[in-house]
Amino acid sequence: MADTIPVLDLGPLRDGAPGAIEKLGAELRHAFTEVGFYFVRNHGISQDLLDTTFAEAERFHAQSLDAKLALKINEHNMGYMPMRGATTRVNAVGEVALPNANEAVFFKRELAPDHPDLVANLRFRGANQWPALPGFRENILAACQAFETLGTSLLPLYARALDLPADYFTPFFQEPMYTLRMSHYPQQEPTAPANEFGIAPHVDTSFMTILAQNRIPGLSLRLPNGDWFDAPAPEGALLINGGMLLRRWTDKRFLATPHRVINRSGRERYAIPFFMDANYHAVMAPITADGSVGREEPIIYPDFMTSYQRTNFHHAAEKVELQGA
Repeated sequence: MADTIPVLDLGPLRDGAPGAIEKLGAELRHAFTEVGFYFVRNHGISQDLLDTTFAEAERFHAQSLDAKLALKINEHNMGYMPMRGATTRVNAVGEVALPNANEAVFFKRELAPDHPDLVANLRFRGANQWPALPGFRENILAACQAFETLGTSLLPLYARALDLPADYFTPFFQEPMYTLRMSHYPQQEPTAPANEFGIAPHVDTSFMTILAQNRIPGLSLRLPNGDWFDAPAPEGALLINGGMLLRRWTDKRFLATPHRVINRSGRERYAIPFFMDANYHAVMAPITADGSVGREEPIIYPDFMTSYQRTNFHHAAEKVELQGA
């Protein structure tokens, strides 16, 4: 199955090797026109940092429910979402699904108290809600910085995959939006209903989702031919996919591939997907192959997220729209 998903070796890119951007850009184009996912090796994020982030996800969810609910998710999509607190209202394959059997906590960029967007109370630009766990905040901010650095380093490949100058996306990703979701998927019983998922089939909202490989299985992908298969986990690799924002921005040339989680491993499962997008105010007009007008109107991040999430995700208690997978 690992052969189904392209593997990009970022070693030459990180070393500044001649031709690396062109070669990897072509490989990325193949990944997004044929599969919608790709792996990266030699990505520069240490396994120790990834292990620490998984451990922090487990530590957060091991708290009492009262402690977690004190950080309840808010209008900025930041904070704790309780178990079965969201239903994928219109999922990727048209199935009617029960509320998702997971709980999660969401963190975004840490903004200074006097940041203009925070002062103006702009949607999705609130203050993070941190648990009273020693070292937790520092570890999560380190993980976010590492994922953001990796995502930024990949932007030239996306540009060349679209036959654009390598620095095309640079202006759009000055202080990019991002969300780290730390999810807990409890064991699902073999007798659970067929339409109960850890998370129902869906596509992400993001430009780029970076997913640290999970040693506990559960993630499945649906290829363009309709086949579902369990995502492999090559040692030392990260799994990356695009969501609806990438698909819209590329005038639907790049895929947003459905995926789902079912945890029948017999163990507790944790996941730490990192969703990265353009900056809050960037105007994203569809990038067409011939430079003509795209199929969709230009859009900015808050308008896209509000519209898409209102259609696709529903928070059972507060009607808060949620980020992705």
